[in-house]
Amino acid sequence: MKTRIGRIIAGTIIFVLAAIIPAGQAWVKPCLFAASYIIVGYKVIWKAVRGIVKGQMLDENFLMAIASIGAFALGEYMEAVAVMLFYQIGEAFEDYAVGKSRKSITSLMNIRPDSANLKTEDGIVQVRPSKVKPGDIIIIKPGEKVPLDGTVMDGISSVDTAALTGESMPRTVEIGDEVLSGCVNLNGLLTVKVTKPFGESTVNKILDMVENATMKKAKTENFITRFAVIYTPIVVGAALVLAVLPPLFIEGAMWQDWIYRALNFLVVSCPCALVISVPLSFFGGIGGASRDGVLVKGSNYLEAMSKVKYVVMDKTGTLTEGVFTVERIEPAGGFDKDQVLRFSAMAESFSTHPISVSLKDAYGKSIDESLVTDIKEIAGKGIEATVEGRRVQVGNRKLMENMPHIFLPEDAGTTSVYVMVDGVYAGAIYLADKIKEDAPSTIAELNSKGIKTIMLTGDNHEAALRVAGKLGVSEFYAGLLPTDKVEIVEKIIESKPEGHKLAFVGDGINDAPVLARADVGIAMGGLGSDAAIEAADMVIMNDQPSKLNRIIKISNKTMKIAIENIIFAISVKVLVLILSALGIVGLWAAVFADVGVSMLAIINALRCLKN
Repeated sequence: MKTRIGRIIAGTIIFVLAAIIPAGQAWVKPCLFAASYIIVGYKVIWKAVRGIVKGQMLDENFLMAIASIGAFALGEYMEAVAVMLFYQIGEAFEDYAVGKSRKSITSLMNIRPDSANLKTEDGIVQVRPSKVKPGDIIIIKPGEKVPLDGTVMDGISSVDTAALTGESMPRTVEIGDEVLSGCVNLNGLLTVKVTKPFGESTVNKILDMVENATMKKAKTENFITRFAVIYTPIVVGAALVLAVLPPLFIEGAMWQDWIYRALNFLVVSCPCALVISVPLSFFGGIGGASRDGVLVKGSNYLEAMSKVKYVVMDKTGTLTEGVFTVERIEPAGGFDKDQVLRFSAMAESFSTHPISVSLKDAYGKSIDESLVTDIKEIAGKGIEATVEGRRVQVGNRKLMENMPHIFLPEDAGTTSVYVMVDGVYAGAIYLADKIKEDAPSTIAELNSKGIKTIMLTGDNHEAALRVAGKLGVSEFYAGLLPTDKVEIVEKIIESKPEGHKLAFVGDGINDAPVLARADVGIAMGGLGSDAAIEAADMVIMNDQPSKLNRIIKISNKTMKIAIENIIFAISVKVLVLILSALGIVGLWAAVFADVGVSMLAIINALRCLKN
């Protein structure tokens, strides 16, 4: 890109010098124009020659080469260089808009474990995960990543599954439970029997899908290339007919005159207006989206967004905040809501568990930690502590199972926390993931446009049903792993009507494979993972779902303006070509018309910058 811009700048300087120097020394101008032409257009000429050798000559490079060389043959040096200069500027715009290559996704996905603690007769040996076989026993210490899929043989602990499911709620695992590679062991020591080799492990499958999913995408062809497949053969054929047939069959027709007309015809046929205005339309749309907080990584994605009829969204972090908030408190045993919340927040004051943090945030007051003593964490159940001299227990249903006479109410779709004070059931606190403020209106607007909305989540069915009901999504799928999400998206892509596009919106490492597989992958950039941002085709920088509707509006406007420019440029071009072939207009009129069309198309394209 920098080399192309450098050539354009150097060629432009020489072009301007050639244009302004006095005409006294006739040889100087042609030499300067030739130098400018070579600097700007040598790659186009080389591609045209290479295309002829390969038998693929009828492309835009061939058209640009023959048109500009024709202008030189007619002595129109300024037009020859200007034609190539316009073309290269258009190509530079297109390169900038479409050609941004993404960095390696795998290098950012730090969920791949570096080693495994293999249990042997000689003790614990640290080895590469690929060396461990099914049936081997591994030890996973607190804070370590789970290196391979397996079954817990001994120990109990909480594991952070966010890298796989995207859910912020840690999962408790104990003897007999399955653990998946890529998770993080938070507190207890686990002894795990490996069930799958590393090549078939969950983490490795995720990485493979991200690396290979992009290969399944069909790249949108450059418009000019598609157009040139039809346009170039017609123009070249017409020019040959114009040069040869009239002198052969029309009495008095001069070869020189008709060859001049044919070369003039080729010069006029150069699609400068299209070359610069169509990429500039997309470039303007990308710029307008950027100012609105959406990063678009290529014009082909902007085009695809205008055809989106399916929007598939991750739940946590995309439609919801990804943090637990207290929805309500149901006190019992003579306690009031404030007491239940205060006792639970104080008992949890030393914990960093997401639920503990949520309880403390809901309490909202400073806690004198000296009033909290004898703290005992009960793995997978909750916590016990002495708070202001009273014994407080805070935890899940398992913590209360020794109190069978107590009725423990539940609320489907929420996380229930139960509180006991001095052996008396004090009440229940219900927490749920908070829905983003603009998410319901976003879904409503998408539905009103006839776009099908689908929510995917690794959360349980009840929680998913609760959120889906509040949002009004068309469909939802719950309890999913990254592989499940890819399979669902694959099925939708295979069954959707031709021409309809699917957009996926997500924010976590676990969403990276789906982002790469979708027709348009959209990542939440504010809090989203690096892997998701790199895998995505678009990035919403402020994490607001409502930007989805904004980018759809921008893409529709961009496509409308691009099509206007195409129709206008081709219409005028055809008219001038006819007049040129008939000898009604000369080269100067053709150049004026071409430049005028280009300027009008550019001005129209700049409207894309305004949202």
